[in-house]
Amino acid sequence: MDSTRVRHVLVRHEQGAGHAAEGYALATGKVGVCMATSGPGATNLVTPIADAHMDSVPLVAITGQVASKAIGTDAFQEADIVGITMPITKHNWLVTNADDIPRVIAQAFHVASTGRPGPVLVDIAKDALQARTTFSWPPVMDLPGYRPVTKPHAKQIREAAKLVTAARRPVLYVGGGVLKAGATAELKVLAELTGAPVTTTLMALGAFPDTHPQHLGMPGMHGSVAAVTALQKADLIVALGARFDDRVTGRLDSFAPHAKIVHADIDPAEIGKNRAADVPIVGDAREVIADLVQAVQKEHSEGQRGDYEAWWKDLNRWRETYPLGYDQPEDGSLSPQQVIERIGQLAPEGTIFTAGVGQHQMWAAHFIQYDKPATWLNSGGAGTMGYAVPAAMGAKAGEPDRTVWAIDGDGCFQMTNQELTTCALNNIPIKVAVINNGALGMVRQWQTLFYNQRYSNTVLHSGPDDVNPAARGTRVPDFVKLAEAMGCYAIRCEDPADLDKVIEEANSINDRPVVVDFIVHEDAMVWPMVAAGTSNDTIMAARDVRPDFGDSEDD
Repeated sequence: MDSTRVRHVLVRHEQGAGHAAEGYALATGKVGVCMATSGPGATNLVTPIADAHMDSVPLVAITGQVASKAIGTDAFQEADIVGITMPITKHNWLVTNADDIPRVIAQAFHVASTGRPGPVLVDIAKDALQARTTFSWPPVMDLPGYRPVTKPHAKQIREAAKLVTAARRPVLYVGGGVLKAGATAELKVLAELTGAPVTTTLMALGAFPDTHPQHLGMPGMHGSVAAVTALQKADLIVALGARFDDRVTGRLDSFAPHAKIVHADIDPAEIGKNRAADVPIVGDAREVIADLVQAVQKEHSEGQRGDYEAWWKDLNRWRETYPLGYDQPEDGSLSPQQVIERIGQLAPEGTIFTAGVGQHQMWAAHFIQYDKPATWLNSGGAGTMGYAVPAAMGAKAGEPDRTVWAIDGDGCFQMTNQELTTCALNNIPIKVAVINNGALGMVRQWQTLFYNQRYSNTVLHSGPDDVNPAARGTRVPDFVKLAEAMGCYAIRCEDPADLDKVIEEANSINDRPVVVDFIVHEDAMVWPMVAAGTSNDTIMAARDVRPDFGDSEDD
């Protein structure tokens, strides 16, 4: 309480604290910290801890615990949070002696931030928190067995470089590990040196400039046609800090059938987990890419240089034939894609964007350009609804001089919007775009495409069959009133003619949080799309539009 160095922000829900710590960590590159009390306070941190674990976010969660003598007695507000979080942390500790607190906290920060980053938990018994002790710093680190490998093996690097220069259809498949390692500058050098196309996963947007001519876009279930097809037709995939996630590969046994695999990752457990690697490389992405640059340069000096001219002819044809796009609603209502695209185009330089999970997340990935790292924060592996607002709060607390926009859906927004109160009271002026289609949009899209338009429990703004006639014709809740009640400036936008004016008004207000309720068309869909559980070869560019790649069968 008396510290001049530690800023404590009192959130309204522990889940908000965890996601805010994630947003802070991703925006600043530092370790995020969140705290909660024992029992339900600690269990409310489980979701953001699981989220951080899936997305490799450095996080230290500190929880209170009942007094050490009461542990195991089902005491008031007791929960075995160490046991509960064991599968979703890099490591966790139970501290029952005050003398151990400095050492354990130091170890926690070290483990969270080194190797493959991730969350750790320190659970401290009440009697240890209340005891007197002699503070000593720095403590002696004692972490036997924790030795992350960062330097790649030179022989594996040479093998990878040989494959790159011998390939005819290579692809650099870039994952979030490149951002975590701060390897974006090295990646650009490698890409331009080789001339190979680059795809960046949902977790890696901003690792390679969207505007770069070698960038094909995002791969996966809702990836660009060019990116998905490039991986399918490749003869070599160089995976850098990526984990061959099911959302990227589609049906695994049909993914990239002709490709050899170079897989570089700091976590040896990821290599070969989903797809066998021809050249496995364990190491930090920054060191791996830097060494790979040197090895490729050596190959070039010896006359070994890849010829990708025919490959780029195919790639450019796919890119030009099947660009990302959207149709305007015929009824003159707001297009959600246009709303998100204009927010991106009108945002100040260096703006950070966070997103919830669902359609708006995919549209934000597609229609905002990310040319710099740490400008796109989202929940990838866990797909946590409610991530956007608290993550934006943490990002803005860590980077107070940058604009932070949370692109949220009306479903996600109703999970964690109470943190707008935290923002208003702590001078954290984030901006929130609620993409309000009155439905759980992504689930509704699947119901439309795969379940005969049976819209079961996806309507949000009215009850089942309008069981309350008094509420008919109104939207419940009214997000403008709700935001105003929490100390925010609030605007509603329904007319495309007002779109730019409303966004510019939101950008001009920096003394409090701003919420814009964008009422958008409910039937807009995310395209391209690969249906879950199917091969990436079945990608649809739009509804009922199957791309023609000019070949009756794969080469």
